[in-house]
Amino acid sequence: MEINNIIESQQQYFKTNCTYEVSFRIDALKKLKANMSLMEADISAALKIDLGKSEEEAYLTEIGMVHEEISYMLKHIKRFAKDKRVPTPLVNFYGKSFRRPVPYGNVLVMSPWNYPFLLALGPTVDAIAAGNTVIIKPGSYAEATGNIIKKLIEATFESKYVAVVLGGRNENQTLLDNKFDYIFFTGSTSVGRYVMEKASAHLTPVTLELGGKSPAIVDMTADLKIAARRIIFGKLINCGQTCIAPDYLIVHKLIKQQFIELLIKEIERQYGKDSLKENRYGKIINQKHYDRLVSLFQDEHLAFGGRLDAEKLKIEPVLLDEATLDSRAMNEEIFGPILPILTFETTEDILDIIDKHPTPLALYLFTKDSVREKQILTHVPFGGGCVNDTLVHIATTSMPFGGVGNSGMGSYHGYEGFKTFSHFKSILKKTNWPDLFVRYQPYSKHTQKIVKRFLK
Repeated sequence: MEINNIIESQQQYFKTNCTYEVSFRIDALKKLKANMSLMEADISAALKIDLGKSEEEAYLTEIGMVHEEISYMLKHIKRFAKDKRVPTPLVNFYGKSFRRPVPYGNVLVMSPWNYPFLLALGPTVDAIAAGNTVIIKPGSYAEATGNIIKKLIEATFESKYVAVVLGGRNENQTLLDNKFDYIFFTGSTSVGRYVMEKASAHLTPVTLELGGKSPAIVDMTADLKIAARRIIFGKLINCGQTCIAPDYLIVHKLIKQQFIELLIKEIERQYGKDSLKENRYGKIINQKHYDRLVSLFQDEHLAFGGRLDAEKLKIEPVLLDEATLDSRAMNEEIFGPILPILTFETTEDILDIIDKHPTPLALYLFTKDSVREKQILTHVPFGGGCVNDTLVHIATTSMPFGGVGNSGMGSYHGYEGFKTFSHFKSILKKTNWPDLFVRYQPYSKHTQKIVKRFLK
């Protein structure tokens, strides 16, 4: 079906008001969850084709997290959808004030290629729970996963309710030229600016989940073995193609060499002596990104790695020793298995380095120093993160996930996801009595005295 026809059919379907019914939304989420379970092997196989993900990693980082989001919504949706009573000031006696969550309407979810299933279906679950119709536009580079998403959605919903549009720039352009009631975009900062520009023509609200250079900081008080293990986990899952992966490392200069040795041990422990031959170690999404990543560590001093398998688009994990702010890998978001290593001596050094790459999507701090922890968590702007771990904050459904500044705007997950795709109407319900005379013209000095008693 042509894109414009899908949009029009969804707009008309939304006007039937059936998606306002909570029972309708619950049935929709249950159908999606059931069909996901039936197609789990196909979804996993598609992720293997696109990104080289093992079956275990596919479930851990994508399929399982969508299941969790659906389960959370099914458990809480009735409470989320109720009117929210709020205090009523005396000036509005006798009345009742409440906020009513209602769906925006027709929602566009634009997802990227790096977590193609999770980042397409996660926001879609929240949008369905909030009562919207949805068009999903998967990232075009992850073609196999895009096809399986389309198959899943078509097996679950009519296109007038939830639909998938495949394709590249032309399809993106057509979608963004149309009016939606809400746009949810996950991707690069440059494309995010374009999406926001197109949305502004229709005054369409947007959520932008972008990226940036997310630092991992390790000081002398940290448990270095645990820090190395968790940094390698966060850096190399999905072969580094994670928007919240540790993009670069800032380590105290006195422990740098010791920590590099621990990082190497962890790479070999988690991915073997020859990661290029490991089936559980992923691949780069396509040739374009492979070539870009290879160029980032050419002519650099490597503490580890750098071997290549061009045929399979695999890059051995790379540790860049002696990296500086001028290193090429420090001048763009890496999005791959390359870890530049910088050093610091004082907290001010850390703040100065991060300030060169403002508002990262994530920040990871490994320390037992409560003073340094407070300084960095308070004074560095970032979306979210962990103390003494990496990545796993995204798995806490009760916490919102989102960026700030260059790393995005808005958030989702759990109740925050429901709120993102809902408009909360503010409503005051008044009785017909008493009807206070002081609100009506003509006003007098006596009236003013009475009003001041209420409004001071």
